[in-house]
Amino acid sequence: MKFRALAASTLTLTASLLLGTPSYAALPSVDASGNALPSLAPMLKNVNPAVVNIATYTKREVNNPLLSDPFFRHFFNIPEQRQTQRQRSAGSGVIVDAAKGTVITNHHVINGADEIQVVLHDGRTFAAKLVGSDPEVDIAVLKIEGDNLTQLPMSNSDELQVGDFVVAIGNPFGLGQTVTTGVVSALGRTGLGIEGYEDFIQTDASINPGNSGGALVNLRGELVGINTAIIAPAGGNVGIGFAIPINMARASVEQIMDHGEVKRGQIGVSIQDVTPELQEAFGLKNGQLGVLVTGVADKSEADKAGLKPGDVIIAVDGRPTLSTGALRNAIGVRKIGDTVKITYIRDGREKTVRCKVGNPNESFASVSGKSHPLLEGAQFENHPDGQGVVVSRIAPRSPAAASGLQQGDLIIGANRRKVSNLEDFNSAVGRGKDSILLHIQRGRGTFYLVIR
Repeated sequence: MKFRALAASTLTLTASLLLGTPSYAALPSVDASGNALPSLAPMLKNVNPAVVNIATYTKREVNNPLLSDPFFRHFFNIPEQRQTQRQRSAGSGVIVDAAKGTVITNHHVINGADEIQVVLHDGRTFAAKLVGSDPEVDIAVLKIEGDNLTQLPMSNSDELQVGDFVVAIGNPFGLGQTVTTGVVSALGRTGLGIEGYEDFIQTDASINPGNSGGALVNLRGELVGINTAIIAPAGGNVGIGFAIPINMARASVEQIMDHGEVKRGQIGVSIQDVTPELQEAFGLKNGQLGVLVTGVADKSEADKAGLKPGDVIIAVDGRPTLSTGALRNAIGVRKIGDTVKITYIRDGREKTVRCKVGNPNESFASVSGKSHPLLEGAQFENHPDGQGVVVSRIAPRSPAAASGLQQGDLIIGANRRKVSNLEDFNSAVGRGKDSILLHIQRGRGTFYLVIR
């Protein structure tokens, strides 16, 4: 599957925010028979002035193989010189604060630019200053000095629903401002590998290279997302585009405006998605989905809140966390020091706890035998510090190797029982079970593995 970013001539992504008085789609006129004609024109008349074109210029050295050759320069008495070429790229952006001249766009639109120009709907051009950016979400904040600017109001993107009509506005292929329409095709798209933090709105409103940084608005003229990428198996638009939800973008913009950068916290857990095998192993009912906690850092905020390995987190502040990406996003958009409400399942019972978002803490305590036919081919030994059981050797093509175990794995739990040594391990694994649930530390991460 091929993804294509959207900035024209650099093929990147898109963005925008809203603040102000909303406008609405309407039936502004009638035909010759007196029938009302549906039109987005009244709404767009108010929205278009807030969507801008962005031109970036980058100086790049041009390598001439002859001029780069010292012998050639010496023979013809040519002094050493460097040739540069000025390259132009196009994208889009949105004015979100008219009084301060704040414009938001995608990070990739302005990344590496030596000069940034913002062109308004009325033709005015301003030199823009980069305030800061958030590469992991792909948001950048610019500032321009100008009068009589128009800004867009921001919607609550959490209220967006599949099937809602949306309008994409931007500068595709550098043609100038262009409007396309469609619907919200899906919400919460993650795991696409486009950004560090993904929670995309999917839309069939036509998005093309150059739309990066442009606005995705609802029919009230409120900004709901920032157009950022498309799936382009043939190099063009096929009706699958993605936008960053405005709530996620706004969280980055607020930190950039306050601090010039984005500082993300974490609660101090390692996690993995819940598979059907893990659903069964942990006794989750009715196909319950969530995120499995595989490790909790000592003295982390999660540790202080009472979270433990084996807990299944199902919501943060009431919003479902159906995947590791969803949980990562829910915590990643919070500021360090914020408090979140975490809902989780432990031993079949739903619980809720409040947890503070703390400073990044990467120091997870080290946590991690021949006792069962399913483990045939593996040899185990006690960890020297009594922290678990180490896979000391594993035979190639053995049942143990086929199960996913690797030499050096540190087993810290088996069948939901803590393992400190071989005695604990052998007791927990037993011999009559037809499956084994192992809690493993590999490198700096921990995860659960079901062996059948």
